[in-house]
Amino acid sequence: MSVIVIGLNHRTGPLDLLERTTVAASDLPKVLHDLRSRPHVREAVVLSTCNRSEVYVLAERFHGASQDVRDALARAGGLAPEELSDHLYTFHDAAAVTHLFSVAAGLDSAVLGESEILGQVKSAWDTARREGAAGPVTNMLFRRAVEVGKRARTETAIGRHITSVSQAAVVLATERLGTLADKRVLVLGAGDMGEGMLAALDATGPTELVVANRTWERAVELAERYGARPLRLEDAGEALVHADVLLTSTGAPGILLERDDLALVTAAREARPLLIVDVAVPRDVDPSAADLPGLTLLDMDDLRAFTEAGLAERRREVARVREIVEEEVDRYLDAAMARAAAPLVASLRTRLEELRAAEAERLGRRLEPTDRAAVDAVTRAVLAKLLHEPTVRLKDAAGTPRGERLAEALRELFDL
Repeated sequence: MSVIVIGLNHRTGPLDLLERTTVAASDLPKVLHDLRSRPHVREAVVLSTCNRSEVYVLAERFHGASQDVRDALARAGGLAPEELSDHLYTFHDAAAVTHLFSVAAGLDSAVLGESEILGQVKSAWDTARREGAAGPVTNMLFRRAVEVGKRARTETAIGRHITSVSQAAVVLATERLGTLADKRVLVLGAGDMGEGMLAALDATGPTELVVANRTWERAVELAERYGARPLRLEDAGEALVHADVLLTSTGAPGILLERDDLALVTAAREARPLLIVDVAVPRDVDPSAADLPGLTLLDMDDLRAFTEAGLAERRREVARVREIVEEEVDRYLDAAMARAAAPLVASLRTRLEELRAAEAERLGRRLEPTDRAAVDAVTRAVLAKLLHEPTVRLKDAAGTPRGERLAEALRELFDL
């Protein structure tokens, strides 16, 4: 059995490919069930965000599971498997654990140290558990990953200053315009990213703040929380005629604002400039709208380039975070090895205890009660001493080729 992660992220795949392989929350159950139905996959967790689509599995066979995961990702994105191959990375066992812990710690994000990824890791794990796709191994792995992410942010400064994509989007808009204090700002989407934008905007003091969402109740809830005006999603086009800035990151599966829609908006604005920061993946705004007069359209590629400029302090923390990740990987592997050996050790102890008890019972029929008790105590003590060294050696070697040889020998010798 191996833990394997296969995926692509903002470093290995272009934005349009990331868009196509992003798994919407509503589609996660279907993808998880697809993975679990495949012959080489025992457990599965899918982590899909604006910067990555990754599948973590407990695999029966490495190559078979790798093929299964690649095919599942391709199917989810409506792609041929070979379209993905050049952009995928694959890690297994210790390297897979290291990768996940690094992701949770914010080391692998477009915005170094960003905080949103930790919630996304936990959400992916929660969904897999709810759908019955996670199991003992992935549960232990993701529980530790969440702990590592929290420790990295508690013990280092990796999460200081710009700590999320949503916050970075607001800072990028502010940097482009100089200030948002005299601007009308429209936020499209009221999910976690939209709420993060509203929270970041709270300190900038825009003249007007509007939040539009498909679910009216959610728009009202966030509007009340952040002093904004709620808006129904279908009315966003009209609101854009009057807005100075649009910040958008919905979970929609495709384009919400087509070029023709925005052409009508820009015509009605009479050359007043409009800044759009679209950090949704898949994108909410048609990229071809970028050439419309008066419209500046920025997306995740622009955001990544912008955040590169302010990384000096957080980069100084990377070495310490990597040390934490390495420590936690070692702790996890030790625990995982001991856990892997535990069932075999328990089976061996049970088998030998049954033999001991049967022989003690057979002999005890001819002995006085006090003698029977003495025989029982002595045989228990001898068995415990005999088992101590094999148990320690098996646990120490668990997860290694030597451990597999020892385990196979025990199974063969004692018919376990």
